[in-house]
Amino acid sequence: MVPLLLVLLLALLLFGLGFAVKVLWWVAIFVFVVWLIGFIARGTSAAGSRGRWYRW
Repeated sequence: MVPLLLVLLLALLLFGLGFAVKVLWWVAIFVFVVWLIGFIARGTSAAGSRGRWYRW
């Protein structure tokens, strides 16, 4: 009975880990798209040159 419970627990853990990794991939893609839009749509300064769009 204990080995069966360990196998089921391992399967549940791996399923949860796989789901979390898939969600993290979607978050990474979303952040990359937002970064790309910010990089392309940044404004120009008074001198006409493109400034940094981030604050750090």
